[in-house]
Amino acid sequence: MPVPFIYHPRYSQLSLPPRHRYPIDKYRLLRQWAVEHGAQQEQWVKPTPIDWAKVKTCHSPNYVRQLVNNRIDRKEWRRVGFPWSEQLLLRTLTSAGGTIKAAELAVASGCAIHFSGGYHHAHKDWGSGFCLVNDLALAARHIIDQDSSAKVLIFDTDVHQGDGTATIFSKEPRIITCSVHGKSNFPFVKSRSNVDIELEKNTTDDEYLAVVRQTLGDLIRVHQPSLILYDAGVDIYQKDELGHLAISLNGIFDRDKMVLTMARDHGIALAAVIGGGYQRNLTRLIRAHAQLLRASYHVWKA
Repeated sequence: MPVPFIYHPRYSQLSLPPRHRYPIDKYRLLRQWAVEHGAQQEQWVKPTPIDWAKVKTCHSPNYVRQLVNNRIDRKEWRRVGFPWSEQLLLRTLTSAGGTIKAAELAVASGCAIHFSGGYHHAHKDWGSGFCLVNDLALAARHIIDQDSSAKVLIFDTDVHQGDGTATIFSKEPRIITCSVHGKSNFPFVKSRSNVDIELEKNTTDDEYLAVVRQTLGDLIRVHQPSLILYDAGVDIYQKDELGHLAISLNGIFDRDKMVLTMARDHGIALAAVIGGGYQRNLTRLIRAHAQLLRASYHVWKA
């Protein structure tokens, strides 16, 4: 059975100002890449948006109320980086639903990939860095609410620290947060995950891959999670305009293949989100995100 791909056209249907920093077309283009490279019709799963009651399992009612009614202070809203719109809210709820669906499918079949997600800068009471609602947190909460014996590892390799995820689960022992990120990158005031690995600027493949292997191996050994939520951000790429690391395209593929292989070999379900990537050259950006799809084929077709 091929790995499920969770996708909704809504992910790229967001009106943004000209030259906006967020590469909104990448979701549509990544799906196009997958189809052109042999993705099967039965792999595609279309998620449904969650409701605001579900959002409140990780976010405060006051924040949700202000968000829905566009009542967030302008200065605070500026941290988010998107213009407010009903379209943005619907897209946000759909993407969160996609990560939850990926988690459910991973638990059922071993692995699933969401062609969005990784909005890890959303805290309980506020949004930041293009993140309104923390889909990783919502998916992890959903899984442990469905099965109280479950243990979820959020393994975040986006170049930016998963600060919102860390604060939301600072007192939840069934959800382990780990962030492998750039030391001198956004957010400049870090939160405390269960495990934080800070990387110096211009870190290269060999050092990076050794850190990922050691960190994930230790987390699996110590915590024995039943599900890994994997943020496979590609802003670690040496050509990323906001990343400041020196990881090659082959390094991204090796990371993704390693993480998926370790999960499979330990019998741990894995749901991946594509996470961040900030290149104006969209062809190059899609090539970076596509390494996760290539890795899933290698690992689950082996």
